[in-house]
Amino acid sequence: MNMEIKINKHPIPYEKAIEFLEKRVKKIKEGNEADLLWILEHPTVYTAGIRADKKEILDKSIKIISTNRGGKITLHSPGQKIIYFVLNLNKRKKDIRNLVNVLEKSIIEFLKLFKIKGSTDEKNIGIWVDEKKIAAIGVKVTKWIAYHGCSINIDNDLDKYQKIIPCGLDNKKVTSIFNEISKVPKNIEQDLIKIFLKNLEDT
Repeated sequence: MNMEIKINKHPIPYEKAIEFLEKRVKKIKEGNEADLLWILEHPTVYTAGIRADKKEILDKSIKIISTNRGGKITLHSPGQKIIYFVLNLNKRKKDIRNLVNVLEKSIIEFLKLFKIKGSTDEKNIGIWVDEKKIAAIGVKVTKWIAYHGCSINIDNDLDKYQKIIPCGLDNKKVTSIFNEISKVPKNIEQDLIKIFLKNLEDT
């Protein structure tokens, strides 16, 4: 399947990234563009998915950007890797649950590189390490074109999560790769691309 690979080393503002994704969705609908896999980071930003609740904002002074992805309120910040995609499911499997399974599988495989055991939760989407959330997933599908993606905490500042109830889960904690192994993995973009490209063949 034809796929453009895009990597940004410097943080990209959230709204600029979403604008880029939505333009790509439009071009794919028109049959003028390839699918996309994009690895990047964002400056600190709190975003609210379509199921967000204002009660999940603990610090009322923070700015929240509304978005059309699935899920609730979450945080993006430097040290967290974002894996965005735009996939034309008209040319793949029209199966959103399968796509989410593939994303979960890919994150778990990536964590294994650092001897971290990630797992899924039947009730809560995302990837967990000993009941602490290490990765979030949010997907939007329009006319069988899927976009947005997932985020993995690498070495981001976890204290910033205290301003919200992340993903609406007030009884759950968050973690990162650094928090688990006390090391900051370097040059991980190629590992992410290799794993996600391989597994996305099953979508």
